[in-house]
Amino acid sequence: MSVILVTGSYDHEIRFWEAWSGICSRTIARSGESGQVNRLAISPDKRLLAAAIHKKVYIYEITSTSSTPLTCLDAHTNNVTSVSFHSEGKWLVTGSEDGTIRIWDLRSTQVHRTYDNGAPVNDVCVHPNQGELISCDQAGCIKQWDLSENLCSHELTPAGDVPIRSVSLASDGSCLVAGNNKGKCYVWKINEEKSDLPRYQAVTKFSAHKKYLTRVLLSPDVKYLATCSADTTVKIWSISQNYEFRQEKVLQGHQRWVWDCAFSADSAYLVTASSDHTARLWEMASGETVRQYNGHHKGETPPAAVCCALHDGAG
Repeated sequence: MSVILVTGSYDHEIRFWEAWSGICSRTIARSGESGQVNRLAISPDKRLLAAAIHKKVYIYEITSTSSTPLTCLDAHTNNVTSVSFHSEGKWLVTGSEDGTIRIWDLRSTQVHRTYDNGAPVNDVCVHPNQGELISCDQAGCIKQWDLSENLCSHELTPAGDVPIRSVSLASDGSCLVAGNNKGKCYVWKINEEKSDLPRYQAVTKFSAHKKYLTRVLLSPDVKYLATCSADTTVKIWSISQNYEFRQEKVLQGHQRWVWDCAFSADSAYLVTASSDHTARLWEMASGETVRQYNGHHKGETPPAAVCCALHDGAG
């Protein structure tokens, strides 16, 4: 399985898709269990899938055909909104509406550390240096959590108490992008801790969407930013070397809210998940949909897709 494409939906089912044929190759049915699939993450070695489902995180083996998870991470007391793997896949970080961020040791499946954020957490990402986490929350705060010091070392509040919905870090650690509930994007250049400059240097802000913004995501090559919205579109922004963001394309085709997106490793393709019951694969160069994922082997319409994960890089 060189390309792993997974979607999660309101009906608590997880579907694996053949990226190019559009065929659903595997369904993890969770009959009798409640809770929608909120977020998905694929481990760097392509071995594990982490699925945030209501208050719990289930870890599945990607090559297995079993619908039974390897383990269940159960400590959050409210919806788990974000899940990310450490680069070596040894630990997992989760953020939740319960106001905490937890780091899990995947070998023991125990909580290794808990950060009390004090407000519902909407998104968390791991810094490329693997030593820091960046979170955003309902209170409008973005925080850097230092893994070695066990504390919040920086805090940003770009728009007062307007909730920050999503954060994305450049793969080279050069910049941070955040998007809020009002469709605004904020960008910071990240300077070295040793320099005289502030760690997070505000460089620009812009209005990406007139409606609710659900996800911001920088491409692996850091040349583009994708923004997903309640307005049914995904916008692609090019990023100049001095952090000017220019709207390049509007990806149109989804009929309802677009909740999530994921880039291919070479930044040439983008997968999106929408409440219109579909996921789509877009070609960045043309801005066109090259594949739609809505078929299901029994012929019924799958429910609203709310999250997706793609891993087509080296395992």
